[in-house]
Amino acid sequence: MKLYNSMGPNPQIVRTYMAERGITLPKEEVDLMAGANRQPPYLDINPAGQLPALVLDDGSVVTEVTAICEYLEETQPGPSMLGATPEARAQVRRWTRWADLNVCEPLGNGFRFSEGLPVFKDRMRCLPEAADGLKACAQDKLSWLDGQLSDRDYLAGSEFSLADIVLSAWMAFGEQVGQPVNRSLPHVSAWFDRCMARQSARA
Repeated sequence: MKLYNSMGPNPQIVRTYMAERGITLPKEEVDLMAGANRQPPYLDINPAGQLPALVLDDGSVVTEVTAICEYLEETQPGPSMLGATPEARAQVRRWTRWADLNVCEPLGNGFRFSEGLPVFKDRMRCLPEAADGLKACAQDKLSWLDGQLSDRDYLAGSEFSLADIVLSAWMAFGEQVGQPVNRSLPHVSAWFDRCMARQSARA
């Protein structure tokens, strides 16, 4: 297998997940800033032009970070990051989807439509007028999350999981692009610091 890797929070999710599981794969870097992901030969691998992408031994391709991590979960040895029981897996998948829809997407598009506009305006439809509202939506959901984290260490319970990897990678990205962690949210702040203290966060 080979992982096509680049800068950005989505590749970081897969690298963090792999580090937690002790998985090592050959990587090929794709220059996102130069737009190499939007032209051949990368478009022959992933026509959507998004990163990362996992090429399997038979040549088939898996894209989307959750799908990549779930494939590796099912095919590689190591500690589970998706939960050991059906109930635990349901909670991890629930919180992973919640993070994606409620924080990662509005945070990411808030950046693409404002600070990232010079890079993204020729690559996708951008709505600069929506940027501030999207950023506010992400912060609203994190304010709600603060109450949910008052009685547990991680999103889906007591164990660090894929849900935590997804959300913390995007929030770390937010720290770099003008959407820092709101330190007036004590439980979110403590959770974020726990995630960032893990060695895998530096993968």
